[in-house]
Amino acid sequence: MKILGISILMMGILIGFSLGIDLLLGFEIRTSLKSAFNPFRVMEVPEFVIIFFLVFSLVFESVRSFYQKRNVKTNNSEKHP
Repeated sequence: MKILGISILMMGILIGFSLGIDLLLGFEIRTSLKSAFNPFRVMEVPEFVIIFFLVFSLVFESVRSFYQKRNVKTNNSEKHP
């Protein structure tokens, strides 16, 4: 879960940084948002599948690891009263 949180935080900071630079250059908010999300508009279907797979695997692995660690803690606490 830490990896997922850090990834989302970094993405938010980088998008904010990009928007801030665009605003300082004199662009409107709408133009800044379009330029921030432009890479996703020009992607083709195979590229969308690959990025979806990478994001899905990141989320799935984080959630799986979280539940696995939680089950280990629960099992250890049941063994030692």
